[in-house]
Amino acid sequence: MQNTYSIKATARIAGLLYFLQIPLGVFGIIYIPQVLFVPNDLSATISNILANESMFRMSIVSAIVCALVTVLTAYFIHKVLRPVDKTLAQLIVIFTCIVTPITMLNELNHIAILLILKNNEIKAAFSTNQIHSAIRFFIELHHYGLQIANIFFGLWLLPMGYLVIKSGYIPKIIGYLLLLTCFGYLIDFTAFYLFPDFNFKLSEYTWLGEVLMVLWLLLKGVKLEEYQKLYPTS
Repeated sequence: MQNTYSIKATARIAGLLYFLQIPLGVFGIIYIPQVLFVPNDLSATISNILANESMFRMSIVSAIVCALVTVLTAYFIHKVLRPVDKTLAQLIVIFTCIVTPITMLNELNHIAILLILKNNEIKAAFSTNQIHSAIRFFIELHHYGLQIANIFFGLWLLPMGYLVIKSGYIPKIIGYLLLLTCFGYLIDFTAFYLFPDFNFKLSEYTWLGEVLMVLWLLLKGVKLEEYQKLYPTS
């Protein structure tokens, strides 16, 4: 069993990694597409990508790095929560190991856009309309890929939230809010595929659990007294 100093250090490493996911994910997955992609105006979108190619490439790298950091985050959170239930703690890692390749492979859709726009042979072989159709296809495919990834970005919070509730050394309210965040992701995924014209995203209002988990791990780690009572070191 980890000693109390080790568990607190592990928790803070988990919190730091979890915190790093925020700027990486926001920049790569949310901010850059919102800046460069113009709704219902593909020509403007293409112009933005070509004029800001470095920024577009940075968004791809950021999304990939975020996926890798997610696995590391899950590993350290699993170490923090493993004393509660080893099997459920392992599920946290397993779900992120599933979502990481999905997220990384999904970025190939953005890479494909660059290849089409930068390859002179492709531009010479196909008409402008065909090229625009291909770019529109890859933009949409990337969006659909993100929704699939949301399944597992939600599911890794399910065992995490449950274990937090049962742990006694992390506030239960954080666990309940993590479960709410989980269901927000899963409901968004379901709504996106069943009702594609329904634009409301529940996950935009259920994110508090993850933020509180990050802050708790970073600032507090665990409640050492409670941890010692439940899992005394030998």
